[in-house]
Amino acid sequence: MKDGFIKVAVCTPDLKVADCFYNAEQMIQKAEKMEKEGVRLLAFPELAITGYTCNDIFLQDTLLEGALNALQKYKEATAHLNLVSVIGIPLEYKGRLYNTAMVLNKGRILGAVPKSHIPNYSEFYEARQFSSGKDMSAELTLPTGDTIIVSPRLLFAQEHMPEFCFGIEICEDLWMPDPPSGGIAQKGALIIVNPSASDELTGKAAYRRELVKNQSARTISAYLYADAGEGESTTDMVFAGHNMIVENGVVLKESLPFEGRDLITEIDLRRLKNERRRMTTFSMDDGEKENPQFTTILFDTGERAETPLTRKFPKTPFVPSDKKHRDERCNEILNIQTAGLVKRLRHTGCKQAVIGLSGGLDSTLALLVTVRAFQKLEWDIKGIIGITMPCFGTTGRTYDNAVRLSEELGITLRKIPIRDAVLQHFRDIGQAADVQDVTYENGQARERTQILMDVANQCGGMVIGTGDMSELALGWATYNGDHMSMYGVNCSVPKTLVRYLVQYYADTVKNETLKKVLRDVLDTPVSPELLPPKDGEIAQKTEDIVGPYELHDFYLYYMLRCGFTPSKIFRLAVYTFEGVYDPRTIYQWLDTFCHRFFRQQFKRSCLPDGPKVGTVSLSPRGDLRMPSDASDALWKEELDRIYHSLA
Repeated sequence: MKDGFIKVAVCTPDLKVADCFYNAEQMIQKAEKMEKEGVRLLAFPELAITGYTCNDIFLQDTLLEGALNALQKYKEATAHLNLVSVIGIPLEYKGRLYNTAMVLNKGRILGAVPKSHIPNYSEFYEARQFSSGKDMSAELTLPTGDTIIVSPRLLFAQEHMPEFCFGIEICEDLWMPDPPSGGIAQKGALIIVNPSASDELTGKAAYRRELVKNQSARTISAYLYADAGEGESTTDMVFAGHNMIVENGVVLKESLPFEGRDLITEIDLRRLKNERRRMTTFSMDDGEKENPQFTTILFDTGERAETPLTRKFPKTPFVPSDKKHRDERCNEILNIQTAGLVKRLRHTGCKQAVIGLSGGLDSTLALLVTVRAFQKLEWDIKGIIGITMPCFGTTGRTYDNAVRLSEELGITLRKIPIRDAVLQHFRDIGQAADVQDVTYENGQARERTQILMDVANQCGGMVIGTGDMSELALGWATYNGDHMSMYGVNCSVPKTLVRYLVQYYADTVKNETLKKVLRDVLDTPVSPELLPPKDGEIAQKTEDIVGPYELHDFYLYYMLRCGFTPSKIFRLAVYTFEGVYDPRTIYQWLDTFCHRFFRQQFKRSCLPDGPKVGTVSLSPRGDLRMPSDASDALWKEELDRIYHSLA
């Protein structure tokens, strides 16, 4: 359970209606198998021990006694297993019958949660047999010898890992306007278990999936949905075992209807806890009067060892994995960037925009966004002034691409060589032109920015910033050089996403020549081109200096968006990039990321305005309010422990 990961499972057993001992045996086999897989929380469907479709047989003493005897069998057979089980079973109390979910752990029945909302419509006539447990709070001793609390206001928490805390709602409870899981989550449960028996109808699976996803997202929880399957009676309905495990609105595992698959995966409780901490509107105190005090019951699932990971983590967390969603996301981001720039141009009254064109990815994306903005405003595209400023490191390839982009898009292009101006500046400050140090590089970057600003003043225009979020995170920008602009359209777009945005534009544009230029830009190594080329080729490759951007964007996402520790980020990176980067390489660039991230905050503290496009932004006015002189000592200590573990 290291780093907050626990392995959970949802199982639909092969049952026989009203054959309680057969059903218990099937569940015992499932439990033994799941425990060997490392599962610590196991959920079965609604009324699984009897079958949901017993109808009036539920009113028979023989079935009710058989259910409790079968429960005793399960309890004894699983007493040695390091897991906690949720089992659906009917329970009689004071002459009324309740549809409950009982929680078992190491030979103990910990408690029972009754169903609050009993359906009495269409094909469902549960109210004929069962009563609502919405207001129930009782303590009773079962024939099994266990004294338990029966209440919808129960939480179950692991003794040694408080965040491993779950609550239960049953089937129909989820479909209500105000599901119990809302209150359960506000009382601290990070996991919601739903033992369910939802019949299959045309189109119902899609609606059910969205219902589970939305409730998981609203409660910032992991949602385990265990659905009844094909073993149920088909007299009037068919059940399809539509199981789901969802984490904060994202489906981690799903068994499509009639597949009949058990689901196993890991859920990240620390991430859920961190997400709630960020979401200050998610109050743990709201609704105290409406939601009476909950009772927390402790359980133990054995050792506190590291949970082996099997779930997938995307190498590029800022970029959707499938092309359809990626294209939708790219179009949406371009629209956001465009809308932000349109508003700024209208507000300032600037009818011209000035962009420094390098022939690289970032300036290409900024240019494409600016063209879209002018098109939306129905302004003359010639009002966009692209300036190429060749100097010591400029190559023919990047220069040619900048020129061809300008021609195909129809903007105004100006070529302003800066070599002589930079050399004069070096003479003025006493900098040797053959000393290729940080002054040599930054002198060029600041000269470029000075020209852009001055040209904008000449034409009454606005300088459009080209730098992206990955560069800002690393501080890979010259202070008061390319770090500065009048509006930064790429400021919250990470480098890995910049590439896909340009690729999307290339895939959708009809101009074949422009398409060809964009693809060559995509194939060009990322470089500031501040050092002289070698044999006409780019000599200064950014990723050789600061590390691969796919790693840095991975670190950026999990550090800023999720609040993970360096050791957890390192663990996920080693797992995700296995076969791509070895652990030492991953450590090297993680150490670089943390070092640069803390020491370069002063550049982010005075960023120009720019639109937020995703869940992470580095703007000091929004997502990241961080002191420029914050210490990274705690992060370094953890990185040192990682380093020594690799020795």
